[in-house]
Amino acid sequence: MKGYVARSRTTYNPRVMPAVARDVEKKIESLRYKIRHHEYLYYVLDQPEISDLEFDKLMQQLKEMESQHPELVTPDSPTQRVGGKPREGFVKVPHSSSMLSLDNTYSEEELRAWERRVHELSGRADIDYVCELKLDGMSLALIYEDGKLARGITRGDGSVGEDVTLNVRTVRSVPLSIPAEKLKKAGIPPDFEVRGELLMPIAGFKKMNQERENKGLSLFANPRNATAGTVRQLESRITAERRLDYFSYMLLKNGRTFFDRHWKTLDALQAAGFKVNQARRLVRSIDEAWEFIEQWEAKRESLPYEIDGIVIKVDRTALQDELGFTGKAPRWAIAYKYAARGGITKLENVRWQVGRTGKLTPVAELAPVAIGGTTVRNATLHNMDEIERIGVRIGDWVRVERGGDVIPKVVEVDKDHPRGKEEIEAPQKCPVCGTKVVRTEGEVDYRCVNANCPAKLIGTILHFASRGVMNIDGMGDALVAQLIEKGLVENVADIYSLTKKELLGLDRFADKSAQNIIDEIENSKKLPLERVIYGLGIRMVGERTAQFLAEHFGSMEALEKARVEELEEVNEVGPRIAESIVEFFSIPANRKLVERLREAGLTLTGKKKERGTKLAGKTFVLTGTLVHFTRDEAKRLIEDAGGKVTGSVSKKTDYVVAGADAGSNLDKAREFGIPVIDEKQMQHLAG
Repeated sequence: MKGYVARSRTTYNPRVMPAVARDVEKKIESLRYKIRHHEYLYYVLDQPEISDLEFDKLMQQLKEMESQHPELVTPDSPTQRVGGKPREGFVKVPHSSSMLSLDNTYSEEELRAWERRVHELSGRADIDYVCELKLDGMSLALIYEDGKLARGITRGDGSVGEDVTLNVRTVRSVPLSIPAEKLKKAGIPPDFEVRGELLMPIAGFKKMNQERENKGLSLFANPRNATAGTVRQLESRITAERRLDYFSYMLLKNGRTFFDRHWKTLDALQAAGFKVNQARRLVRSIDEAWEFIEQWEAKRESLPYEIDGIVIKVDRTALQDELGFTGKAPRWAIAYKYAARGGITKLENVRWQVGRTGKLTPVAELAPVAIGGTTVRNATLHNMDEIERIGVRIGDWVRVERGGDVIPKVVEVDKDHPRGKEEIEAPQKCPVCGTKVVRTEGEVDYRCVNANCPAKLIGTILHFASRGVMNIDGMGDALVAQLIEKGLVENVADIYSLTKKELLGLDRFADKSAQNIIDEIENSKKLPLERVIYGLGIRMVGERTAQFLAEHFGSMEALEKARVEELEEVNEVGPRIAESIVEFFSIPANRKLVERLREAGLTLTGKKKERGTKLAGKTFVLTGTLVHFTRDEAKRLIEDAGGKVTGSVSKKTDYVVAGADAGSNLDKAREFGIPVIDEKQMQHLAG
């Protein structure tokens, strides 16, 4: 044996070496297969067959063999989950299709109202739903190419996320590769996308916080925050140490759902080796869904991870397509949120906080109280009307809840404790600039009307830079406060005049962090017109309205010149919104601001969506499964021709477009004598 080794190091025998190399390669691949099998048993099924010591020995053996034969190391080897130098930052990547959030509901009544809307919009009586636990982590997309993990992308703003692939590779329940035969058996193509929830188990969260406390470091507020902080670590080694977990729930091909039923998707993901939550149920009615909700509310505290509710989804993919989306969420799914967690504490003071529109919000300053894993010191009191309704005074003991497990709010006075003496008075002046505040007739809020109020400026810039608007990552509260304090930013246009040298003069800024901000600012110039419109902070113009305005006018210049009557022609824009837009652009300072954004190179033009007139004044209802169009495509075709699409049939409906399995809307059309047409006839009418 010694002679062979000596010869193999000095002699390149073509008959011996290839056979030896093949033998080594087979041994390495066999070892990898064994390790992957035990990783799956341990991290996905939670059914280990060997001890940690035995697993570590297998891993060490593989590392040694790969170090002797580095040419045989592959990217999907179990040894490659962690490694490499720390990154300098995260690259932003567009999603194949939007990663939308879900609408929330907090009562059985609201849930049943959602179900009624689903039936009305679809025209169907019998609908299957899938119920799943709403895991309290962060959404993550995994891209696989030829069965191998290529990229891991955070949700980001829903359209663009961050490439966190190196960190995702450290998550043991994420397969680095899936054998072709396994994909074939599961019915999954070699190139696909998986979406799911990344989370930190409660035990791991507690252990990590204990270690941080021992080191004198700040603690994470809850597992969700810890997950987000962990996946954005620039050193994958740290991510690996924190042991995150991943549950998959969606499978896409080219941005579209692959299977015809959601339940089938979950089964296929599980068959392919992904971790899929076993606490799920296919139900035939909302009554069965409610049973599932009640069952898991009782078991919630026994789970090894945090949940904050139950997600209910329409099972059939074709029906999901029919129901479509609102501006931010699918109509075919909803999240039922469990009752907020609460606690009793003392209201020590009330301060008034000024938002970007000048709105003053009363904030309760509380004696610290632990609620749902977070220490709460502040909570909203909403407005003076709510303060009077609750009858709360400074010094009262109050019940505080985290609404939807997120925003703390004061809900009532605890009258078992002594009452406070000091009344909460309505504000007379802005707490920041001292300007007299106003309360417009018919509104509940007090507002600061000083256009140069520093507090409004902070809120305006934070809104402009936020993820869903201009997406300038890193421009948070601390940086914005410094920029304003140093006089570097007086409006959002000043952001685009910032230099690296100016940023280096601020606290906690080194060369790399300063350059990152400059790069983020430069990248934001490429975002579309609707983002800029939304970023201006025009009162009552939200994300969806901004998109409709961009599509209708096609440029900021046309929007600036629009009259109230023209604005009211835009989808979902009524008189109040139209007047608010006209008022905004009537102010010279606002027009000058837009001009500076234009000079800075932002995108102030877009593709104008031309609407025809062939179907002007005509109202359509879509029902059943369409063959050649998705529900959104058919709606767009009708609207582009000047028509209108509604969800239910009435005597004002002009046409009903009926596909396969049409429901009650078809019956109503016949009852009212309304023309029923197919897809071809719809296309012909639209021209």
